[in-house]
Amino acid sequence: NPIEQVWKEIRKRGFKNKAFRTLEDVIQGLEKEVIKSIVNRRRTRMLFESR
Repeated sequence: NPIEQVWKEIRKRGFKNKAFRTLEDVIQGLEKEVIKSIVNRRRTRMLFESR
């Protein structure tokens, strides 16, 4: 499941068992390039391109 890969990477990068005070804190914790690399994988792209 491609979305599980996204969650796996997010947990590895400091989101595991962590509560954030605001949505802005969550956004600041995400690295844009890392997320882009995860969702740009061929298998993930195929899910959206077939629609």
